[in-house]
Amino acid sequence: MSKDIQQDAQKGERIAKFMARAGLCSRREAERWIEKGRVQVNGQKLTSPACVVTDKDEVIVDGKKIGAAQDTRLFMFHKTTGVITSNKDPEGRPTIFDRLPDNIPRLVTVGRLDMNTEGLLLLTNDGELSRYLELPATGWKRKYRVRVHGRVDDKKLAILKKGLTHEGVRYKPIIAELESQNGTNSWLSVTLTEGKNREVRRAMDAVGLTVNRLIRVSYGPFNLGNMPKNAIEEVKPSVMKQQIPAYFKSGKSG
Repeated sequence: MSKDIQQDAQKGERIAKFMARAGLCSRREAERWIEKGRVQVNGQKLTSPACVVTDKDEVIVDGKKIGAAQDTRLFMFHKTTGVITSNKDPEGRPTIFDRLPDNIPRLVTVGRLDMNTEGLLLLTNDGELSRYLELPATGWKRKYRVRVHGRVDDKKLAILKKGLTHEGVRYKPIIAELESQNGTNSWLSVTLTEGKNREVRRAMDAVGLTVNRLIRVSYGPFNLGNMPKNAIEEVKPSVMKQQIPAYFKSGKSG
């Protein structure tokens, strides 16, 4: 455990931050869980997030005891199609967590990839870091290789580059470049910074293109590279701090 976390454990920290650093969720989500009565501290159900805890307190969430926060860790995972980005699925479909080794700690995802999207997914044991990396304010680019059905032309690419509104949702500029074309199918290289729900599929639909394969190849400075499918790799702490300096300097991590 790092010196910063040891100091926090001694002086105490807000319950929402404690839960986030334990890898359960973001602080905002923790506050919602508390409002729903899902959190107990030392045998008493919390009704407000205005609670400070230390590593000596017993924190129970959904009937399970939560241990003290560990050092922040970040992982890269090569998601395949046919699995969902969720801890559990009411329909019983496989999730990404079914694909992880048993020795991997409790993790939360940085954003989501839908069931039929493959490629790079980041995971962390720090819910606050997850929330931070999802924000468009980080300026991180998400890059995809996209196979589409339909005629690709300069006019459609220009519409995407300008930004558009589709079914009442406004999408910021999307940079799409034609890689190759074979009959009615084309491969595009697509870059965006916002990452709204199903953004690539919906934006392509808006210009008359149907996505039939979607692969995320990078998220910010982290790249899929030649990672095998279903493989998970931990980002070295030195690399993580080098690539996300603002988060660690802000004190959010400790």
